[in-house]
Amino acid sequence: MKAMYRWIVCAGIILAAGFAASSLLSRDSAAAQAQAAPAQKGTPAASQEALVARGQYLVDNVGMCSECHTSRDANNNLDNSKYLQGAPTWIMPVHNMTNWAWRAPAIAGLEGFTDAQAETVLEKGVGPNGIAIHPPMHIYHMNHADAEAVVAYLRSLPSNYTQP
Repeated sequence: MKAMYRWIVCAGIILAAGFAASSLLSRDSAAAQAQAAPAQKGTPAASQEALVARGQYLVDNVGMCSECHTSRDANNNLDNSKYLQGAPTWIMPVHNMTNWAWRAPAIAGLEGFTDAQAETVLEKGVGPNGIAIHPPMHIYHMNHADAEAVVAYLRSLPSNYTQP
């Protein structure tokens, strides 16, 4: 009987801990969603700064966009003086691919894209021409708030785009 009682008490403690963890996780994710909420037109500058900062985090630490969209120097290190200004693709396909993108386009400033077009690339992997983006570009399935943050950050960057 004591063993059964201990099992019930132990199960109750585990169940209570699970509920507590679930409560904390849902609170944290709600706070994260609130933090990632996009700035609307006419919102305070602080909200826009937060949106741009979130976009920078996503571009630099999640998408790792500079790995392909920034040129490399003679030692194969990123040339940050050309940050997100486009670069030859250094990743090679294993098989011959007719749709391989041999150049990563400039994305600083998002010149040539509307916000909606850029968001569609990030949310669905579809380019402005309605065609799926070409490998080796990752097909991202970002939520809309994250896509808006990335667009806000890229728009905040100076564009030195020149035709390749």
